[in-house]
Amino acid sequence: MKDAQLKKKANQLRAEVLKTVTNADSGHPGGALGMADVFTVLHYEVIHDKPDSPQWEDRDRFLLSNGHTCPILYSILADKGYFPKKELKNFRKLGALLQGHPSTAKGIPGVELSSGSLGHGLSAASGIALAGRLNNQSYKTYCSISDAECQEGQTWEAAAVARDKSLGNLCAIVDYNDSQIDGKVSEIMDVAPLVEKWGGFGWRVIEIDGHNFEEIRGGFNQFIENSAQEAPPAVIISHNTLGKGVSFMENDHTWHHGVLSENQLEQAFAELEETGIE
Repeated sequence: MKDAQLKKKANQLRAEVLKTVTNADSGHPGGALGMADVFTVLHYEVIHDKPDSPQWEDRDRFLLSNGHTCPILYSILADKGYFPKKELKNFRKLGALLQGHPSTAKGIPGVELSSGSLGHGLSAASGIALAGRLNNQSYKTYCSISDAECQEGQTWEAAAVARDKSLGNLCAIVDYNDSQIDGKVSEIMDVAPLVEKWGGFGWRVIEIDGHNFEEIRGGFNQFIENSAQEAPPAVIISHNTLGKGVSFMENDHTWHHGVLSENQLEQAFAELEETGIE
């Protein structure tokens, strides 16, 4: 896909996220909008999968550890045909397939991990990557984590294990937007310097602008080109803007969780149309 096509697709997904959250009258739109560009490249250009066969043995695995951002994952999975788009209208409704955090118990096609409680995703991803190596399988494992998850001790325990096991088939993606529900990550419990920390844990560190498609694509290519089974794991530290694409949401931590009014939704759609939606 050309960059213009990627931008258009990312903004279509952003609009779907806002419709989904507003219809549910509940959800976490800010981080989902911020990760849209990175996830668009990952899920439409990088990941090897088969939507008509979600349990394909050789599929690349994607784990959303920061599970509250699931509206963007659900929008992608629906768009790719994992399940009907009409399921998005039932988001967060009692008994519906798509709840506020991903659940394997619900049997959502394309969802590899039940997540929501931050911190445990990288541990699961490390185990999945190790299983692939032990079984001589070629799939890659990708795990999205938030910068606030780097406040969690378990994240760093998993990082140490992945380095110790030389899981070159594992790629962590850090949503570095300096925002969590109560304010700025840098003011609540600063996780900087992330590049040096991950490097100190023996990971290959790739730092990108999460809204520059050339850098995003290049980051994933760097991981893939050096993903030999005995290589160190890789982490892509993606500098993102919370609420990207909607002016009144950008860099405002209060949109970590929240619902747009009718007027706000109209304004958001108008801004997203100007940046790529037909």
